[in-house]
Amino acid sequence: MHRTSAWPLALSFVGLIVYASLYPFSDWRDQGIAPWAFLSAPWPRYWTGFDVASNVIGYVPAGFLLALTGWRTGRSRRVILRTTLACAVLSLIMEAFQSYLPQRVPSNVDLALNTVGGLLGASLATSLEKLGAIDRWSKFRARWFLPDASGGMVLLALWPAALLFPPAVPLGLGQVMERLEGALVELLQDTPFLEWVPIREVELQPLVPAAELVCVLLGMLIPCLVGYCIIWSRRRRLVFVLLTLAVGLMSTGLSAALTYGPQHAWGWLQQPVVAGLGLAALLAALLVTAPPRASASVALLALGVYLSLLNQAPADPYFSQTLQTWEQGRFIRFHGMAQWLGWLWPYATLLYLLSKIWRQEGKN
Repeated sequence: MHRTSAWPLALSFVGLIVYASLYPFSDWRDQGIAPWAFLSAPWPRYWTGFDVASNVIGYVPAGFLLALTGWRTGRSRRVILRTTLACAVLSLIMEAFQSYLPQRVPSNVDLALNTVGGLLGASLATSLEKLGAIDRWSKFRARWFLPDASGGMVLLALWPAALLFPPAVPLGLGQVMERLEGALVELLQDTPFLEWVPIREVELQPLVPAAELVCVLLGMLIPCLVGYCIIWSRRRRLVFVLLTLAVGLMSTGLSAALTYGPQHAWGWLQQPVVAGLGLAALLAALLVTAPPRASASVALLALGVYLSLLNQAPADPYFSQTLQTWEQGRFIRFHGMAQWLGWLWPYATLLYLLSKIWRQEGKN
């Protein structure tokens, strides 16, 4: 058995597929149609290249990661067949559940395209394994990362996707407090428990430039410190910092381009943001010699400050426009995934860092 990060990544991606397939999770009802009726329905007359590509591409990573898990854990017998079947069953279940969602339409074409995506992903993983590319990756991982790096690698792999739904502050993930308060008030409406909800005397105010600078600084520094928890070499840490800066910039720019148009892709690069990114790079360079446990401790402290500042700010004034753009455009399936990743990534990182520190204390 080989310890691999492919399995937790595969589970994460399957979870994202489930969310994307059943979003928006509202108005469930029996529409008087058998959940398997779509299998014998006529093929749709109208389709777009985007629909075809998204249904195929959406399942390619799942097929790739599931097949890679089979190869890495010694369960490689008929791995392409088993992985393709698993993706087909997952898609079948998702399409069947869509029969109970008025806003979603189950489709036999989607089922076929999803299965093809799983097959392509599994075939790609198998080809790379037989060509020796996966072994080369394993050797690369052994040179770059510590043996227990799987959790940190999964978080770092999900970070760019978490940045794709535009936050109120660039790189500002985990801003959930205001929405949680609103959801709690709505849940407790017309109940005596509503009086228990603390009411804020002063409305949340937008962050001043200095606070925005700190949020951007910490938003970029935290993934660098997570990398320091799993990378030992100083030289490789510096390379990782440069890669993290590049990925963070590109993901945030792509988010702005998708939401507000390509002409606004870099409109968020205002003075506080640029200063925050520069200071993050400087601090990451100064901390390059920190041992993994110290890096985890500093990252934990940074997360506390980061989430405290972000959750004292109101939601982005353009949030309604953002929702409309994503929900009514081509991103309706992707919207829910990216938003939930953006909300939950810092808290998953918090749990990871705590577990990292606890394990280190247990070894001492």
